[in-house]
Amino acid sequence: MKNITVIGAGTMGNGIAHTFAQKNFNVNLVDISADSLEKAIATIGKNLDRMVKKEKITETEKMNTLAKISTYTDINSGVKGADLVVEAATENIDLKLKIFKQLDEICDANTLLATNTSSISITKIAAVTARPTQVIGMHFMNPVPVMKLVEVIRGYATSNEVTQRVMEMSRTLGKSPVEVNDYPGFVANRILMPMINESIETLFQGVAGVEEIDTVMMLGMAHPMGPLHLADFIGLDVCLSILEVMHDGFGNPKYAPNPLLVNMVMAGKLGIKSGEGFYDYSEGPRNKKVATQFIK
Repeated sequence: MKNITVIGAGTMGNGIAHTFAQKNFNVNLVDISADSLEKAIATIGKNLDRMVKKEKITETEKMNTLAKISTYTDINSGVKGADLVVEAATENIDLKLKIFKQLDEICDANTLLATNTSSISITKIAAVTARPTQVIGMHFMNPVPVMKLVEVIRGYATSNEVTQRVMEMSRTLGKSPVEVNDYPGFVANRILMPMINESIETLFQGVAGVEEIDTVMMLGMAHPMGPLHLADFIGLDVCLSILEVMHDGFGNPKYAPNPLLVNMVMAGKLGIKSGEGFYDYSEGPRNKKVATQFIK
């Protein structure tokens, strides 16, 4: 498999495109927004520049990586000849089902279809296609070029052959794939999101402040980033969506999103992407300070 199409040019999409292109795959990056595509290529260029500065790659390798990426606003043109399509659109079940139904209709019969979903059922997504054995989850971690883990999620009908091909491809990317089965939240978010939700509950109850909670987890549990800072990094809207999927899927109240998280998302306080979440990023992500509503 050498021809890859990535659907969605957001944070995850451009990171996935960057990673495949850097390993010499031909990448078509597809998004309905030309502006998003332009921003994605600019982001990839900046990330590659950073790697050149750190002497991890050469200037020639940077240029070769960028040359491997083509952009499309037309999905029909973007998936032509693709061996693998990786969907990295917004974490919305209706949107994903619509995309996969369309992909099934327009892609070659032997094209594998993967989703970067962090929580939505692979089996449910595969069910809208006529090729459920060829549908699989590839849950990359953010930032994609840096993080080693890929959760490879088997749907109910995903074949052994497809699973092994995707596991091997992930290794080719320099990743460490882990095969998991299709249950809400898979492994990473089934464990991570309740921790983040409990951290928000701890703040909500006034047990401790934002920095205090994050400091306890960093210094006491050796986490590289505190859970509230991590929630901002992931996106509070994404955290809410994942918790809702798990709450619906398991019917267990322990997955119910904390009211503070719900209110922050409704108010547009989504974390780094909006400039404010539990922290204020108005002076840039590297100069965060606790948001004013949490200062006692």
